[in-house]
Amino acid sequence: MAKQASREQEQLQQKVQGQVEKYKELQNDIQKSVSARNQLDAQLNENQIVKGELDRLDDSNNVYKLIGPVLVKQDRIEAKQNVQKRIEYIENEISRQEKNTKELKKKQDSIREDITNLQQQFQKSHLRAAGAR
Repeated sequence: MAKQASREQEQLQQKVQGQVEKYKELQNDIQKSVSARNQLDAQLNENQIVKGELDRLDDSNNVYKLIGPVLVKQDRIEAKQNVQKRIEYIENEISRQEKNTKELKKKQDSIREDITNLQQQFQKSHLRAAGAR
């Protein structure tokens, strides 16, 4: 009986350790996702500033685009459209990152519950083993 309880406790301990590893991996994934989102926020702000500057220009102003080491004249309307497309793309990426982070947190919560349940089972097993002695 004691051997069976000991074996059960070992199995539960291994399950807990496995779940803790999964939890840590998810924590790293969440940090990466949040970091990516922060980077996207910075890009969005930068592009919104550029859009604001382009909006203030009139037809008499020239717009140049840096291509490698060369400044190339670009149509103002085309430049505004390109910046607007970038803003839309970045906003979509931000939404995707938020959704990804939310899903990862949901998985993390589920694993946290599993760990708690396994720990409770371990404690009950430990108490049963102690009572059988």
